[in-house]
Amino acid sequence: MRKRAALPEKTPASQKKTRRRTPPRQIRWEKLDNTAHLFPVIAGEQTSNVFRISATLTAEVDPKLLQKALDIVLPKFDSFNLRLRRGVFWHYFEENGKPAPKVRKETAYPCRYIYPNRNRSYLFQVSYYKYRINLEVFHVLTDGMGAVGFLKELVYQYLRLADPTLTEQTRDALQSDTTLNREDSFLKNYRHAAKTAYQTKKAYLIKGERLRRGEFGVMHGYVKVSELKPLCKNYGVSINEYLVAVYIWSVYRECLHCACAKDPIRVAVPVNLRPHFDSITTKNFFAMVSAEFLPTEDSYDFPQVLNIVRDSLRSQLNHEHLEQIFSYNVSNQRNYFLRLVPLPLKSIAMRYVYTRSALANTSTISNIGKIEIPEPYKDYVEQFHVFIALSKGQHLKGAVCSYEDTLTFSFSYDLADTSVQRRFFRHLTQEGLSVEIESNGVNYG
Repeated sequence: MRKRAALPEKTPASQKKTRRRTPPRQIRWEKLDNTAHLFPVIAGEQTSNVFRISATLTAEVDPKLLQKALDIVLPKFDSFNLRLRRGVFWHYFEENGKPAPKVRKETAYPCRYIYPNRNRSYLFQVSYYKYRINLEVFHVLTDGMGAVGFLKELVYQYLRLADPTLTEQTRDALQSDTTLNREDSFLKNYRHAAKTAYQTKKAYLIKGERLRRGEFGVMHGYVKVSELKPLCKNYGVSINEYLVAVYIWSVYRECLHCACAKDPIRVAVPVNLRPHFDSITTKNFFAMVSAEFLPTEDSYDFPQVLNIVRDSLRSQLNHEHLEQIFSYNVSNQRNYFLRLVPLPLKSIAMRYVYTRSALANTSTISNIGKIEIPEPYKDYVEQFHVFIALSKGQHLKGAVCSYEDTLTFSFSYDLADTSVQRRFFRHLTQEGLSVEIESNGVNYG
């Protein structure tokens, strides 16, 4: 008869070894800044809310090294390692944690809507074309200043991989002037509720035959800063005031043909609020002011238009007015009753407000200013570009940046007629400036 094997004696509970469970890692999350709440609501194929900043190098881009550089840099930037989530009352960010998005060769038109589910849930894309590295960012993440910081660090890391001698000159780490700050400077600087300072009256809108569906025109004009500065000084205006005035002058001449109009030519100008409120945040922190010109008489000359634009902008560029602009938005966000409204209803209201605001401007001109890089990398970087996506009613926009002694004014458009762009650059040459023009050739294809 087979004997059963003896069963082991039960271990007293007091002697049992308890297996410690590792607590699950807390996934980082954060709120959207005040401005960012709008972008997920209105974004889509027609209004992508994506902008591009690119760096042109002196040698062709190696895609494998660029991917490696992105893999190294992304974990250092919490501001880009995010995905967008939909809550009951608001959208919010959550730490992504997936591998960096795949670097791709540029094959499509720029500033297209970014589908997160095709991009490892990330809200930015990196592409390359010959000598150029492109960073495209969904505006919900950051504004131009935050994107410039990320692109520069990506370029530095790429160049260190491409040329190991650079690593000997600088540590393989972020530059000392690169900020990772993620405060909501809108909330920090909010003081009290304010009345709306946004324009809602309809502006003159540029209309005409459109490019084929999906096409996106880009035209760059290059001007020497050393030539532009004395010209602006003679007029008693800043470079930004001058460029906005030339744009308005070009619309006045080419679209209104110097005639009177019932609706003003109004150009929205984003203002970087960081220097005004002592902020270094990488979240959105800007406000919109508007340059306005209403031709009520015949035959204005350019100096008259320039003076009107200058006065229009300067009357708004003060601490009190800028605070009033964003305080109105923040007061709505902080309103107890509005906070309890479900997100679908909030979205309907925000889309309505956005449409009124968009149609209140003829166009938008964004100037991210001078881009500077440290000495070890200057020999490897030739140029920077920035341009922005189109929006409802605005089929021609401008963006400005400068690097070394070159200022680049970039038009983005989906209109077949380029007379305003040609007038703009022709006026600069008539003022004695040397202008070089480059385009993506969409009008000739």
